[in-house]
Amino acid sequence: MRCPFCGNIDTQVKDSRPAEDHAAIRRRRFCPACGGRFTTYERVQLRDLVVIKSNGRREDFDRDKLERSIRISMQKRPVEPERIDQMISGIVRRLESMGETDLNSKMIGEIVMESLARIDTVAYVRFASVYKNFQAADDFDKFVSELRPADKPEPES
Repeated sequence: MRCPFCGNIDTQVKDSRPAEDHAAIRRRRFCPACGGRFTTYERVQLRDLVVIKSNGRREDFDRDKLERSIRISMQKRPVEPERIDQMISGIVRRLESMGETDLNSKMIGEIVMESLARIDTVAYVRFASVYKNFQAADDFDKFVSELRPADKPEPES
C-alpha cells in the first residue's frame, strides 16, 4: 500500500481488526521511510456500480462520497460513529444486492433518506434539504410539517 504522505510503496501493517460489524477489516499501517501512520479499510465489493445522475451523466459509485454526505448530515448529532458506519455498510450492501449495476441517483437518495429517518430526524431533514434542493424557509416548514403526526395540534404563536 502506497504511503499517502511520502509515496513510498513499502509500508507495513501494524494492526488488523474487524470493523463495521465485521463487514470490513481496519488496518493500521506504518511507513518506514517517513514514519507516517495511516489507516486503511478492506471491504468486499460484490460488483462495480454506476450511478446515473438526473442529467443522464454516468459516474462510478463512490462509497466515500456517500459516506461524506451522510456524515455531514449527522454532524453534532448524538449518534454513535459505529451506528453511522453500520448504516452506510447496510446501504451499500442493499445497493449491491439489487442485481443492477446501473443505479439511478434518485433511488440512492431515497434509500439514504429512508435510513436516516430511522436513525435521526434532524439528520434526515438536513439531508433532505440538500437532496430536495430546498430554496427557502417555507420548503423546510412544508417538509417538517409532513413529518408531524396529523393528530397533534399545531402550537399557537
